[in-house]
Amino acid sequence: MLNWFHRLGSPKIFFEISGRWQVPLLFLSVLMLTGGAAWALLFVPPDYQQGDSVRIMYIHVPAAILAQSGYLMMAGAAAVFLIWRIKLADVAVKCIAPLGASITFLALVTGAIWGKPTWGTWWVWDARLTSTLVLFFLYIGVIALRSAMERQAGAGRACAILALVGVVNLPVIKFSVEWWYTLHQPASFSLTEKPTMPVEMWLPLLIMVVAYYLFFFAIWIMRIRNEILLREKNTDWVKQWLAVR
Repeated sequence: MLNWFHRLGSPKIFFEISGRWQVPLLFLSVLMLTGGAAWALLFVPPDYQQGDSVRIMYIHVPAAILAQSGYLMMAGAAAVFLIWRIKLADVAVKCIAPLGASITFLALVTGAIWGKPTWGTWWVWDARLTSTLVLFFLYIGVIALRSAMERQAGAGRACAILALVGVVNLPVIKFSVEWWYTLHQPASFSLTEKPTMPVEMWLPLLIMVVAYYLFFFAIWIMRIRNEILLREKNTDWVKQWLAVR
């Protein structure tokens, strides 16, 4: 198992294997995003309290879930880089940070749009909202720290440490609605509990969550592959790969 782990950590081997994943992942994610969005917009009934504004849930909830999962993945890659010095893990950290920042920004914006008709305001300094904003700044911090440092090795270690420190914010986001009084509603969707929504509402939400993850992984793989080509541009295998393109 450990040998397989280190083998996959080779830029060349990962590049070869991931080339088979990215197109199917991207195709399937776009197909599911299109189907899930069409279902949510055209067939999901209005909520008895929120009306049609509830449809923003199908954009906001998957983005909010993925924003936290993306950071956990970034922290996991950071730990691998610090412990085993696998360079591909540093590439993964670098490539996921902009994606995580983008998806967190989407969660914040759609949350504000949803909050206006629900709470009567675009923003409140609510525990859930504030901790999610902190998550966005953590992603931005990783991006900025790497850009500010010239030495790639030093930048990788610094970003990995920052990513690991930021993990303490994830339980705050997760349990903020239980620990403090908050306007934010409890989780709309859980894999461990029976949905409180009717099936015609939670099924398209599940499709959108899976589609978000697939799309995220597809773009992450593309970014990693591009970064590998950039870092390994002087190696024979990259020159051979580029020669046949």
